[in-house]
Amino acid sequence: MSNKEGYVFWRLAYSFISDHGYRIIQLFDNQKELWLGKVENKKAPIIRMLLHDLDWSNAMQRDIEFTASNGEKVRRQIGRNELNVINIYISHLPPFDEYEYRLAAPFVHPEGNKTSVSTFLLANGKYDTGFQQISARLRAEIHFPIHDDYSEQEVDSLKKEALEHAFKKVKTERAILLNSKPIFTYVFIAIQLVVFLWLELHGGSTNNSTLTKYGAKVNQLIYEGEWWRFITPVFLHIGFLHLALNTLALYFLGITVERIFGNVRFAFIYLFAGVTGVISSFLFSSILSAGASGAIYGCFGALLFFGMIYPKLFFRTMGVNLIVVLAINLMFSSAAPGIDNAGHLGGLAGGFLAAGIMYFPKKSKLWLQLLFLIGSAAIVWGSLFYGFNTTAQKENAMIMMAQEYITQNNYDQAYSILKDSEKNSTNLSEKTYFLLSFVEIKKGMLSDAKTHLQKAIKLDPNFDEAYYNLALINYELKDFEQAKVNAEKAAELKPKQKAYTDLVREINQLP
Repeated sequence: MSNKEGYVFWRLAYSFISDHGYRIIQLFDNQKELWLGKVENKKAPIIRMLLHDLDWSNAMQRDIEFTASNGEKVRRQIGRNELNVINIYISHLPPFDEYEYRLAAPFVHPEGNKTSVSTFLLANGKYDTGFQQISARLRAEIHFPIHDDYSEQEVDSLKKEALEHAFKKVKTERAILLNSKPIFTYVFIAIQLVVFLWLELHGGSTNNSTLTKYGAKVNQLIYEGEWWRFITPVFLHIGFLHLALNTLALYFLGITVERIFGNVRFAFIYLFAGVTGVISSFLFSSILSAGASGAIYGCFGALLFFGMIYPKLFFRTMGVNLIVVLAINLMFSSAAPGIDNAGHLGGLAGGFLAAGIMYFPKKSKLWLQLLFLIGSAAIVWGSLFYGFNTTAQKENAMIMMAQEYITQNNYDQAYSILKDSEKNSTNLSEKTYFLLSFVEIKKGMLSDAKTHLQKAIKLDPNFDEAYYNLALINYELKDFEQAKVNAEKAAELKPKQKAYTDLVREINQLP
């Protein structure tokens, strides 16, 4: 074996690594067998190179079978359904006997028929044909000039350059993935554990009154000026299962994001995503909510930004698994009742935007960061402006708050909220008037309740419950004729409602 074959081996390896994005999978100790691959590209073949003189074709066949067996192991390790191996021999001379038929068609591994080996021979100083065949198979140009003679020093220098280039790529990628040790991930986990314990000791983490007292998202209270409720819900959790799931997700996702983006950047991403998640919930959900889910989805968003900037590294390390997990979580949260999906989507978008604002440690793209900053500011401001200036949004928040007080039998507080809304708003819906009448009935204010039920019916002539309650008030006030009219109207709208038909029957039986 001359230095010429050694030069071709390492020059070809260098071309695959530097020009075509291949990485070293395995380099045998003798440094004459090299396996290369593109893990992120499932359609790219694995390349196996061997610098060796194969004297007889049966030895070549045994080596091809070995290559197929080893390729099958690689296929299972990287989880591919199928694997193609390009097997390249660099030899001084071809085998002495007939060997061409062994290269004519790919060899398929007999176990499962999922790994195939296409073999090419570069020998006898004639390389152009082999380069053309390999180029056609890879759909990429493989060619470089070759002289007749090379010194051992030249071969060693080329080998060192190829390996250094490969190791430098690995080192660069490790630097991107491991910028810092996680600190804030553990800080945020500790905070939410301490807060959960505090809630449990002061009323219970599933008690709405306790959650409201300590900062859960309650739209009506935000409208009343409690702006800190855009951030405090991130550290509250409703029940142990909610806490356990979010803590586990934060541990795995948070550590990854913090290592990539660094400590301070991660803290900003997490908190910004948490806030945008609460803002989104504020806009699209009237229910009380709390939890770190929005901030955790922000970690997903930050990793998607990482994938946008470093797509090859992203798909080689985490891409497919991350996207699958994110899709499953989004489908589950969309289908399951009681989950604040708006907060999740808001956090996801917030994490992506925050990652764009902060970018990566020791790197900067000022124009891109400025674009993300302006876009984020516009989205947050626009969302808050819409939320604080939409009548229907405010009314829904007020209704939810009043209903919460009603469940606590706190009718005075519910009445105060509803009357304030009536006083300060001009376009209230029938729902508010109906709820106000319900509270007034509980407080014995039948005349006022009657007025508000009439307003509800005027806004919605098919409001059967309003007719029924109005009939009950008429009955209580001894206005039996009007009670009959309203009861019959309720029964007409919902004839299967037994309470309505029973009331009509009772009125008809009066003397």
